[in-house]
Amino acid sequence: MSKARKASGKKIVLAIDIGGSHVKILTSTGGEERKAESGPNMTGSEMVAAVKALAEGLSFDVISMGYPGPVHHNRPLADPKNLGPGWVGFDFAKSFGKPTKVINDALMQAIGSYEGGRMLFLGLGTGLGAAMIVDNVAQPMELAHLPYRKKTFEDYVGERGLEKRGLKKWRKSVFDVVERLRAAMLPEYIVIGGGNVEKLDELPPDCRRGDNTRAFEGGFRLWWDKKLVV
Repeated sequence: MSKARKASGKKIVLAIDIGGSHVKILTSTGGEERKAESGPNMTGSEMVAAVKALAEGLSFDVISMGYPGPVHHNRPLADPKNLGPGWVGFDFAKSFGKPTKVINDALMQAIGSYEGGRMLFLGLGTGLGAAMIVDNVAQPMELAHLPYRKKTFEDYVGERGLEKRGLKKWRKSVFDVVERLRAAMLPEYIVIGGGNVEKLDELPPDCRRGDNTRAFEGGFRLWWDKKLVV
């Protein structure tokens, strides 16, 4: 048993945050975030190989993995829209050789951002991530591809919408989408995270600015927080 684990009484967690452009890792003992490029052709096995290379020299007991798509019982239900094939049915725990919890990536960042009560999390990144946590019960939400105007929510507030329509129109769409989801979900507060939240110079009312590093904290809490229901 490592000195760090003896001191805390907790398992050392390796948190993996999988995105459309990078795969990032961090252990619960701290240190520097490590990352590798992902991209539209990365398969599940290639992600495992990349993480093993990134994690060389690190000591950890268990793994949390934030996956950019729907997950059920630690298994992806569909290949990610912004990565390659070969994720559905892949046995990540066996490949890593460690106990592994797999959840939706937006939910992992939401858990790391949660401060009690009724929270809606929205992640502005390559796509649109969403999750709701109510009194420690955490639920991923697939809102990105619901119809909105002429297309979907993601087409307007995801990366493609930003590139196609420009910053001013994108910001206006973010405010509109947030207010529509607030009316539907009735959260006490909203956390807006993801890489593109930095492109908002101001936030809608009753919203808090998230941070991608919170995804790692969410991964640690998955193993540590006994009150959390996922």
